[in-house]
Amino acid sequence: MAKQVAGGVFALTMVVVIVGVDVLFFRDHVWARLMVNVGIVLVFGAFYLRFLKQA
Repeated sequence: MAKQVAGGVFALTMVVVIVGVDVLFFRDHVWARLMVNVGIVLVFGAFYLRFLKQA
């Protein structure tokens, strides 16, 4: 149960960061927004694989 809650909080945090960066910095720049969003997802994915994934 705790693992599901941690995963939900992790996903919610990622969504909040992506939306926040989009609204604050890249509102009118479609390609820059796409590249930054992909970068953010990759960073969150690397963090998940390094620290949160239980083998």
